Amino acid sequence: MNIANDNEAKPSPCPICKKAAALAYRPFCSKRCADIDLGRWLGGTYAIPAAPADDEEDEEAPRPRPRLISPDDPE
Repeated sequence: MNIANDNEAKPSPCPICKKAAALAYRPFCSKRCADIDLGRWLGGTYAIPAAPADDEEDEEAPRPRPRLISPDDPE
């Protein structure tokens, strides 16, 4: 019994076409399936859910501009 082989994860199938994943394109089986997945992300088919942002709470108060002090200025 080879312990190293027992601990290795079994390769998961390509998420697009379910064929065996190719090492060069993992987790996909080919460049075609990788490009299909990228197109889905760029086209908005896939999206990560997020809560709507509250604009008033997220904005920071403006910071005061730093005052330049020369050695001759009294404090």
